[in-house]
Amino acid sequence: MSRFKLGFIINPIAGIGGSVALKGSDGQGTPEQALALGATAKANFRASQALEVLLPYKEQLVIYTANDLMGAECAAALGFCVETLYHSEGEMTSALDTQKAVDTLLARDIDILLFAGGDGTARDICQQVGDSFPVLGIPAGCKIHSGVYAVTPKAAGRVIELMVTKQLVTLTEADVMDIDESLFRDGIVKAKRFGEMQIPSELRYIQAVKSGGKESDELVLQDIAADIIEQMDDELFIIGSGSTTAFIMEELGLENTLLGVDVLHQQEVVANDMTESDLWSLIRERQPGQVKLVITLIGGQGHVFGRGNQQLSPRIIQAIGKENIIIVATKSKLAALDNRPLIADTGDADLDKALSGYFPVTTGYKDQVLYPLSSPE
Repeated sequence: MSRFKLGFIINPIAGIGGSVALKGSDGQGTPEQALALGATAKANFRASQALEVLLPYKEQLVIYTANDLMGAECAAALGFCVETLYHSEGEMTSALDTQKAVDTLLARDIDILLFAGGDGTARDICQQVGDSFPVLGIPAGCKIHSGVYAVTPKAAGRVIELMVTKQLVTLTEADVMDIDESLFRDGIVKAKRFGEMQIPSELRYIQAVKSGGKESDELVLQDIAADIIEQMDDELFIIGSGSTTAFIMEELGLENTLLGVDVLHQQEVVANDMTESDLWSLIRERQPGQVKLVITLIGGQGHVFGRGNQQLSPRIIQAIGKENIIIVATKSKLAALDNRPLIADTGDADLDKALSGYFPVTTGYKDQVLYPLSSPE
């Protein structure tokens, strides 16, 4: 019986700048800067979460990939049959390595290309593939605006599982989006559509393209902000990224990092755009209940952790405590999820499960709704 031929590529530096507030890995010298600041690469870990779903089918597939951290190490460590077809030069890979690896794998008549990265990786692959060949992304970057990604790494594995087990999967076209990271680091979101790629369509597992722009219902945002501001006493308030939380800062007249994490005390800024290590130094000595976290969801996707806020690491979230997490969102943003749950994808499976359940979401002044939050599938 012929084996399923899975093309597999990892961008090892995808998302490396997230935990140190660099907002991504694009740009010359950015990966090196992130490493110097203490960042750790997590793309291989995210990719392994996807492949673990396929372990029961090891004998039914062969993985064609690139050397070392571009795929071979991850797949081989899990015991898959691996053929390494592309070899990069040096440890710090580039967009050119991704593109050359794609060309090499396509020449071996693979069934689908599974890749781990962010929007920059999707753009690099789109330049080589276009809309002529099926691909699927494992989310591993800071920016996940493109519709070619599964909602979580495990969800990507589930989609491939459907194909390996010969279930019918519809192909559809999805947008490849990316934003200007230099503007992104200044708090400006300027997204651009770069093209389309074919993806296996399974709506439980494939994310919606992120909604852009700020909330238009200013009155509702004012009500949400008033509710949160009234709660601010002597605790530290960590304000997560997003336009909804940014409105709280605007109402306070404070400088805000739209795409970062800020910390307040008694309605004044302690620090803006904090890294994970900065946050840890600030909160690790605090007693339970002395730190509150205000976060919102990514429009169209439902993620509250694991998208654009890697500064909020598992140890940060655990130190804060579930009971001190305040989720804010307009009802229209929740309705746009079409009954899909909120998602906690922290990278720690036990923590994701601990966070799961019905969460109170602040939707106005003294107005909350209970909404389900789940761990990645």
